[in-house]
Amino acid sequence: MRLNRALIALVGVLGFSLSAHAADIKIGVVDLQKALQSVESGKNAKSTLEKEFNEKKKALQAEEEAIKKMTEDFKKQSLVLSDEAKGRKQGEIQERLVKYRELFSKSQYDIQQRERQLTEPIIGKLRGLVEDLGKKNGYTVILEKNENNVLFSQPGDDLTEEIIKGFNKKHG
Repeated sequence: MRLNRALIALVGVLGFSLSAHAADIKIGVVDLQKALQSVESGKNAKSTLEKEFNEKKKALQAEEEAIKKMTEDFKKQSLVLSDEAKGRKQGEIQERLVKYRELFSKSQYDIQQRERQLTEPIIGKLRGLVEDLGKKNGYTVILEKNENNVLFSQPGDDLTEEIIKGFNKKHG
């Protein structure tokens, strides 16, 4: 929300000063998400993340199957089990479910942390390139292009492809 307010204020200030400095204002946009997904480092990070996600998913699916089997076995045996044995089995199933939910939550958290760990350095480098490009080419402002911030821009104002090429050239 604060970012949106800041952008609105920036656009307002630019709008008021537009008549006085129309020739001096140069605005560009960059889609950082597209750039992140397009640069080689970003593709490698995504691939690493998908591998780690799939490993965690397999472990979760195995645990889920084990719980289903326990539940099915319990249903089959429930007619012949004593009340005490039923209670014990239900307790085991509930305990296993709680551990599964904890493992699921931890896995989600771990994947989010790992994604952040893999992408933050790349985004930092992308932002550095955006800043360098802006200074080098005399941009007044370069906005991040996404559906919440930039509703429209001329295709010539989009610097994303230039940033992707520059990143791949500089960082491989």
